[in-house]
Amino acid sequence: MTPLHDNIALTYDDIQLVPGYSEIESRSQIDLTTQLTTNYSIRIPLIASPMDTVCESEMAIAMMELGGVGCIHRFMDIDNQANEVNKVSSVRFKEKSIPIMAAVGANGDYLERAKELVKNGANVILIDVAHGWHRFVRDAIGNLKINLPSHVDIIAGNVATGNALQDLEDWGADAIRVGIGGGSLCTTRIKTGFGVPNVTSLQECSRAANVPVIACGGIRSSGDIAKALAVGAKSVILGSLLAGTKEAPGQYIERPQGLFKRYRGAASLETKSVHGQALRNVEGESTVVPFKGATRFIVDGLTDGLRSALSYAGANNIKEFHPRIIRVTNARSEEHTSELQSRLHLVCRLLLEK
Repeated sequence: MTPLHDNIALTYDDIQLVPGYSEIESRSQIDLTTQLTTNYSIRIPLIASPMDTVCESEMAIAMMELGGVGCIHRFMDIDNQANEVNKVSSVRFKEKSIPIMAAVGANGDYLERAKELVKNGANVILIDVAHGWHRFVRDAIGNLKINLPSHVDIIAGNVATGNALQDLEDWGADAIRVGIGGGSLCTTRIKTGFGVPNVTSLQECSRAANVPVIACGGIRSSGDIAKALAVGAKSVILGSLLAGTKEAPGQYIERPQGLFKRYRGAASLETKSVHGQALRNVEGESTVVPFKGATRFIVDGLTDGLRSALSYAGANNIKEFHPRIIRVTNARSEEHTSELQSRLHLVCRLLLEK
């Protein structure tokens, strides 16, 4: 039997960032530019997830206009995905360095798909698999590097340990996605028992990395984004936060409570059924989320919060953002609950006074 380690693994709720000395005069002047891959940067560290209820061309265009990037999902035939990429590159800005990103698998038609995506304007290809420390991913990175133009960068993953990250880096990945089982609809940890809490996996992987690390899964707020960047990520992938927006794919669902949209995990039974995949190895769930309006309202709120976070650390940009990190106990939850209750009582009192 493998012995248990004494190490304690942490996730976002287990840590807080400690305020530091600041000379920031205006939060609006804080620069959120970050490195997406070895050769491509983005103006805000946000990536729309390659999920079929999160990112197609409309979302990718919206994210590009806001300074981030959207990864067009692979759960469609090659022609349709290439067409979605082409829609983004007809509105592409003049700068050739702006990333246009799309996902492929690690076996089957991935090489043919990637070639067609690049032909239609993609310059960043993401190998979209749950367990990236695998022979298929190694072979896929090698084949893509040989067969695609040199200006195309490859993002690989997902991984959860430094050893795995170093292998993917050695195989040629230009950025690596970190996080296994941490997504809001992911059931990998329940179904298999495998996974590493987000903060610990990001810390370990970032220490080992010479290419940009992308945090994937578990992001629920701008505070979580700040924590991910503080422990070493260069950018974060957003799923649930962008699901249900105007630009997210999918039909509106009208209910007595209001408008909703579908949101489903990439390995959910519904996703596999809709896209004609074998109904096995289900490691995700499906749900509906309230309609949230335009993506820009969500993104603006997140970037406002993130700039505030950097100001608390006295950081003018992400490169300067190195706050002290502390672990918090369960009492923190009680303190937070008490604070929320106080605010609720204040709101109720003000409403009664009106």
